[in-house]
Amino acid sequence: MRENGSSTQKTLTPFAQIEKKWQQHWEENGVFHTRTDADRQRFYCLCMYPYPSGELHMGHMRNYILGDVIARWHVMKGENVLHPMGFDSFGQPAEQAAIERKTHPAAWTYECIDRMKIQFRRLGISYDWSRELNTCLPEYYRWDQWFFLQLLKEGIAYKKKAPVNWCPKCEIVLADEEIVGGKCWRCDGEADRKDLEQWFYRITAYADRLLQELDLLEEWPERVRTMQAEWLGRSEGVEFNMPLAEGDGDIAVFTTRVDTTWGITYMVLAPEHPLVEKLIKGRPEEASVRAYLEKVSRKSELERISEEVREGVFTGAYAINPANEEKVPVWVGDYVLPQYGTGAIMAVPAHDQRDFEFAKANNLPIRVVIQPEGENLDPQTMTEAYIDSGVQVNSGVFDGLGNEEAKVKIAEWMEESGIGRRKVNWRLRDWLVSRQRYWGAPVPIIYCKKCGTVGVPEDQLPVILPEDAPFTGKGGSVLEQMPEFINTTCPKCGGPARRDTDTLATWTYSSWYYLRFASPKADKIFEREAVDSWLPVDQYIGGIEHAVLHLLYSRFYCKVMQDLGLVGFPEPFRRLFTQGMIYKDGAKMSKSRGNVVGVDEMCDTYGADSARCFILFMGPPEQDAEWRDAGVEGIYRFLGRLWRVVTTHLEHYDPKWSEKIAAATVTEAGQILRRKTHQTIKRVTADLERFHFHTAISALMELVAQMRELQEESKEPADLLVLSEACENLVKLLSPFAPHMAAELWEKLGEKDELCFVSWPTWDEAIAKEETITLVIQINGKVRDRISVEAGLPQEKLEEIAHNSPKIQTHLKGRAVKQTIVVRDKLVNIVV
Repeated sequence: MRENGSSTQKTLTPFAQIEKKWQQHWEENGVFHTRTDADRQRFYCLCMYPYPSGELHMGHMRNYILGDVIARWHVMKGENVLHPMGFDSFGQPAEQAAIERKTHPAAWTYECIDRMKIQFRRLGISYDWSRELNTCLPEYYRWDQWFFLQLLKEGIAYKKKAPVNWCPKCEIVLADEEIVGGKCWRCDGEADRKDLEQWFYRITAYADRLLQELDLLEEWPERVRTMQAEWLGRSEGVEFNMPLAEGDGDIAVFTTRVDTTWGITYMVLAPEHPLVEKLIKGRPEEASVRAYLEKVSRKSELERISEEVREGVFTGAYAINPANEEKVPVWVGDYVLPQYGTGAIMAVPAHDQRDFEFAKANNLPIRVVIQPEGENLDPQTMTEAYIDSGVQVNSGVFDGLGNEEAKVKIAEWMEESGIGRRKVNWRLRDWLVSRQRYWGAPVPIIYCKKCGTVGVPEDQLPVILPEDAPFTGKGGSVLEQMPEFINTTCPKCGGPARRDTDTLATWTYSSWYYLRFASPKADKIFEREAVDSWLPVDQYIGGIEHAVLHLLYSRFYCKVMQDLGLVGFPEPFRRLFTQGMIYKDGAKMSKSRGNVVGVDEMCDTYGADSARCFILFMGPPEQDAEWRDAGVEGIYRFLGRLWRVVTTHLEHYDPKWSEKIAAATVTEAGQILRRKTHQTIKRVTADLERFHFHTAISALMELVAQMRELQEESKEPADLLVLSEACENLVKLLSPFAPHMAAELWEKLGEKDELCFVSWPTWDEAIAKEETITLVIQINGKVRDRISVEAGLPQEKLEEIAHNSPKIQTHLKGRAVKQTIVVRDKLVNIVV
């Protein structure tokens, strides 16, 4: 292997031959098949499976390489490891990609799956392909349909007419979570609102458990748990009615800030609120309100709540504040959403920032009802709403109370007076699961004029999606145009009936696939015994972008399945890791931006092991990272040095070094290498536990450098034994990171056992212990001295050494020491 040469084309020797050789060996010998030895601990490592809607690039591969390192490490720790892979091949991503290429989704999907499997194999990813899942195959989606029917029986699946997000470009309904910045998550086109009959899952029935059982997820990133809690959006408050000033009727509002009720100066209805039509009928404001409603209909909910400018229009109607009998104007505003609370808000601009911005934009009055302690807010000079605690003012009999106490007393007064009642509201809404698209599992429902809505009998599942459908990618569901699919007989009465032509949403297939991997060939949704054996998933790896999509839905499915007696645990994923994104040229890798780095390009130029190690070496894997070609070059050169340091020693390698080394007289340089070898084993093991892959590779680099030093300095027989120990352990430590090279070097060392299954190395603490360390001594954080001292000294001794240093005594003259901070075996900081 050479170190120099063109940066765009490296020698293919020995990388090309090595990689093909070992990939073929692993496949032919079933090395990655899941072991189920009864006496071994089990470990389930799972990476979120991909959408087969295109080709994978190195930005995608970070996720899978991280998972492969962890899986390989646990195998070497002697565990049975389940490390499967499949493809999220149904749904909008695959269909949209097919539309763009003017081909059929089935043809494009299968082509992408074949290509991705080649890419995975080329990088040496150790998947058990005997357990492969494909969500677009009938043997998989049969169980999606079966589960839909179980939810229908339980009243969790239901159909209703509802305003939904609609993407005109994709011609599809979108869940709220699929709207990103007011646009379709897939095509980036503007989304509209539309009323349609849709199927929903009653996820709101599980809101309390989804929130409370976040506490069980101690090994999830706090950020993800916080995002889910915010999405669930539990809020405690009071609901009360504001009577209309003219005619009959009233408007219900919900507030978490009942202490601000006396500060209401207007109220706002969501554009979809059913009272809007009644309030504007025949008024001079009717035309302007209708024009505004038309404008709002083209916005998504997320766009509405994220806009900086608060827009609205006056309806011409007024309502009465029951707290002080004041008449306040009723407006329509798009920042109020119909599904949260009552779809109407009491507006208190002095104490709510959205209301403040709306009031300023529309010249509406502002009244302060909570004053900060010792201050006197003036509505005329306020530049933002005051949202903190304070003292009630302008609040009738509640004046002078602290606002937290007033919240309780005002709520009690409203309940006693019959004005309102305390209530809990949620931001979470039921999950819309039906789509007017072709590429998905047909909803297993039949409509009969006599019998109504009837579930397809379980023995008639799956309802097969016809792959010979006239797919054009236009006009909504293709199934609507297929009488041979639509027309059927009612399973209850035998009369003529129609099939539902909607298909299930993308996220339904991925909400339970982790369970199916435990028994992928089962003639039931899964084998309970296998699930109990492997689940919950020990390590799940995927992107943070799935925090309130896939991860929330999977938790919901798991809880429903627990209630149905299908599983015995409440949470599907014990430990979660969310990797950062890979950027190139300052932007996220994307084919549309032309900044992707191809898997083949990397493997052809530098080899799969270099590509793997560079991805791992880029930095903390939970953080975003910038791809640098020079960085790959550096890793390539490092692996070249590692290759030479091992192969140079082959003629001196002694496989029985462990039996001989204790009696050997090792030189000082040899002792230094032994210490470094055992320190490296300890450090790499700890780094793998913490997902610090970059520092693990750094530790291997340091070990290689130390080995080269000894090779150049000594040919003593005892030192050659030390090098043999270092070579064997280096190759073992390398195996999860660069498996092809490690396997080849292992064979060259004369070892016969399959390296994948060789025990992970252990270290001797006595050998790893440093005899001396360099103690850094600081004064107020500035380095003033460095002293070589014995390792492992107690804190008191280190303080004594630091204070007695002549350099430190010079700096301390006439200065009082406030505190001495000691970090053992590292530094002493004297605070003066």
